Amino acid sequence: MKIVVVDGQGGKLGKLLVEQLKKRCPQVPVYAIGTNSIATATMLKAGADFGATGENPVIRAVMDADVVLGPMGIVVAHAILGEVTPGIAEAVGGCRACKVLIPMSGCGVRVAGVQEQPLAVYAAQAAEQACALLGL
Repeated sequence: MKIVVVDGQGGKLGKLLVEQLKKRCPQVPVYAIGTNSIATATMLKAGADFGATGENPVIRAVMDADVVLGPMGIVVAHAILGEVTPGIAEAVGGCRACKVLIPMSGCGVRVAGVQEQPLAVYAAQAAEQACALLGL
């Protein structure tokens, strides 16, 4: 089993996701892949098992992932202030893993029918869904 968390900017969402995942299913390796080094470092400090930064690490990490978590923007080219390259968006969107995406206003995409919640609530719900997908 492999869980990949992808985040950018300061890694705040990624940090929350890693913390929740390690709390709910600590036996599953969590890969923290940042679009920048600050995001990666933040997720590693939160307890991720492995970390890497940049487009190629995202592409390689999601290839055999079971679940990928992150902000909605990781499947939208040029989102997160341009940190999501077309290659990242294609790799995440096209990988076989189940994607658990958090709606955030910074990516220019709105999801109808989704009630706006605090980031911590989204992170807890996402981690719960990811562990349930893995049967944990």
